Amino acid sequence: MSTPIQARRLDVTGMVRVARERVVARIREAEVVAAALSAGRNVLLEGPPGTGKTTLLRALADGAGVPLVLVEGNAELTPTRLVGHHDASRVLSEDYRPENFVPGPLTRAMTDGAILYVEEFNRVPEETMNVLLGVLSEREMHVPRFGRVTARPTFRLVAAMNPFDAVGTARVTPALYDRSCRVAMGYQDEDAELAVVAAATGGPGPLVGRSVRSVRITRDHPELRIGSSVRGAIDTVLIAVELATVRGHGADEDSTGLDAALAALTGKVTLADGATRPVEDVVADIWRRAGEELGKG
Repeated sequence: MSTPIQARRLDVTGMVRVARERVVARIREAEVVAAALSAGRNVLLEGPPGTGKTTLLRALADGAGVPLVLVEGNAELTPTRLVGHHDASRVLSEDYRPENFVPGPLTRAMTDGAILYVEEFNRVPEETMNVLLGVLSEREMHVPRFGRVTARPTFRLVAAMNPFDAVGTARVTPALYDRSCRVAMGYQDEDAELAVVAAATGGPGPLVGRSVRSVRITRDHPELRIGSSVRGAIDTVLIAVELATVRGHGADEDSTGLDAALAALTGKVTLADGATRPVEDVVADIWRRAGEELGKG
């Protein structure tokens, strides 16, 4: 199917090179996403939060030498907020003119030839999804009282969503899947998460190991419906290091690690339906279990 302006191939080698430098243990996903973008395809990234989707996209955009425009997907992302609007104060004195149009992220991405990255895509209202569907089909859109906006050849859409979150989300239509390539990004293995947390925190090895093991336990714990991403381990280590400074002992001291884990994890996990214990008790047990598994409890 022809389009008004065909997508131009991106520098797939440059994208993968930068991703290798910046992203831990995501080479397969980096190569696949880079290849899809270079081939002129749009991408749906599916995976839970904290799996490195934004970090990966920033690296790929830099490697391709194109801008990255980020949009937070939510129920407030109306077509007007996505596309843009005329400055109301100027309209009163000047009437509708192209120069008083304030472009939204979609218009900016199209005219700049950027990668438009929409997070939490399945929280976007259906009418907003339909605007994007039209752009994916034609690589252009008509904006009332402004005119036609045509996408530059390097414009791409990457949409990310958490398939495990069904609260406040909408179904992505088959038409959008048909016009995109889907790449799944699950949690990394333990060695990769250890490398991520060590690089992000510089914390002591035993504390990093216990923090990572704890967040991994949360993901299949029977009393939790939603577990923590690797951000929970990063926060645990950073808080424990600061607590240790205040308390004057090692960051991997058990009570300090537990207090840090309670602060870092209790807001990042969700109790399962029917769970009877407070989330603090569940996290405390997970912290102790992680220590026992690693021979530190």
